[in-house]
Amino acid sequence: MDLQTEFHQRPFLFLSFPISKPLCFALSFLILSVSSVFIFNFSTTPSNYQYYDLSRFHHFFSQIFPQNIPASSPSLSPSLPRPCDYSYGKWVWDENYPFHSYTENCPFVDPGFRCTQNGRKDEGYRKWRWQPEGCNLPRFNASELLERSRNRRIVFVGDSIGRNQWESLLCMLTQGVSNISTIYEENGKPINKHKGFLTMRFQEYNLTVEYYRVPYLVVIGRPPPNSSTQVNASIRVDELHWYSKRWVGADVLVFNDGHWWNKYKIFKMGYYFQEGGRLNMSMDVMEAFRRSLQTWKRWVEEELDPNRTRVFFRSYSPVHYRGGTWSEGGHCNTDKEPERDYTKLEDEPENNIFISNVIKQMDTVKHKIQFLNITYLTEFRKDGHPSKNREPGTPDDAPQDCSHWCLPGVPDTWNELVYAHLLSNGFRK
Repeated sequence: MDLQTEFHQRPFLFLSFPISKPLCFALSFLILSVSSVFIFNFSTTPSNYQYYDLSRFHHFFSQIFPQNIPASSPSLSPSLPRPCDYSYGKWVWDENYPFHSYTENCPFVDPGFRCTQNGRKDEGYRKWRWQPEGCNLPRFNASELLERSRNRRIVFVGDSIGRNQWESLLCMLTQGVSNISTIYEENGKPINKHKGFLTMRFQEYNLTVEYYRVPYLVVIGRPPPNSSTQVNASIRVDELHWYSKRWVGADVLVFNDGHWWNKYKIFKMGYYFQEGGRLNMSMDVMEAFRRSLQTWKRWVEEELDPNRTRVFFRSYSPVHYRGGTWSEGGHCNTDKEPERDYTKLEDEPENNIFISNVIKQMDTVKHKIQFLNITYLTEFRKDGHPSKNREPGTPDDAPQDCSHWCLPGVPDTWNELVYAHLLSNGFRK
C-alpha cells in the first residue's frame, strides 16, 4: 500500500470516519489558524494569567472536538459538582446591578469613599458585575447571611483597605435589618478615621462585625536599647499583634496584609525588623514579610478552633496610579471603565506568592484556610477609586487616592466572594 492510499483509508485521529483529501486540507488549515492565534495570545499574556487563557482555549477546542468519554466516567458524574474558582472571569455591564444594594448614605461609609457626594459625575463604575468563568456567583442575600451569623462574630483584620471591605459588608448587611438604628458601635466610639478597633453590633441578630487596624499583623514597638538613632521603631516579625487575643473565638476571620510592606515606606519611617529580641538592620522587606506570615501561621494553628472559625486571607488589592507614584502626581481620575486589555495588567504581586505559599503549608485536614484571591478581578478596576474625589476639606493639591475604593463599589464584590465561599462550606446552615 502506498502512502497516498494509506492516507485516504486511515481515519483521522479525532474523527471516526474517513475523510477526503480536500476536507483534510481544510481542517488542517483551521487547526493551524486557531493554533497561531493561541500562540500569539499566549506569548503576549502576562505569565501570571496564562493559565486563564489555556482554560479558554481548552473550552474552545472541546466544543469543536468533543472527547468520547463514557457518561459513566467519574469526572463527568452529575453527582460530583465541579468546584468554582470565583477569582477568574470578566466584568460585564449589568443595568440591574447591584441588586438591592445600599447607597452612599449608609452611615458606615467613610466620607472619603463617598465618591459621588465628593464630586464624581459618572456612576457607571457601579454597574459592572463580576462574572466568574464557568459558573455564577450566588446573589448576595443580607437576610440569609444575618440569620446564618446569628449570635456570631465576623472579624476583619488588616490595613485601611481591609477597613474599606469591612465598611462595605456593614452596609451590605443593613439591607437585611428592619431598623438601622439597632446597629451601633458597642463601645460608643466614632467610626470615622478611627485607629485601633471597632465593634459594630447588629442587635436584632446578636451579631458583631469587627475591624482591627493592624497594618503589619505583627507588633510595632520601641527598638531595643542602644539601637541606632536612625531606628524609630522595630517591626517584631516573630510576635503577632496583641490584638490577636481578641480574634480568638471569631466565627469568620478575614485577614489582609501587604500594602505597608514597602521598603520605601518602611525605611523612610525609620522602621527596621526585630526577631528574637535582636534588631536586624539588613533584613530584606520581603523576607521580613515571609517571617511575619510564619508567625501568623503558628498562631492560627495553635489558637484557633478549626471546627468553629472560618479563616480567609485576602490577596493584595492593586493600586492604579498612572503617570507617577502616590507622592509624585500619580492619577486615576481619567479612567471611567474597567481595563479591557489584560496585557496591560500588572504581574502577580510578590506579596500574593508568599501568602499563597503559607496557606498551602496549612492545607491540612485540621486547618483549611481560604485564600481569597481578588487581585486578578480587581486589577481591571482602575475606574473604581476615589481619585481626586476625596472627602470634604482635602486640599486641592493633595495626592489622588488610587488605592482605596468608592463605596458602593469593588469591595462589594470581594464580600460577594466571601459569601459564596461561606455558602459552599455550609456556614452555620
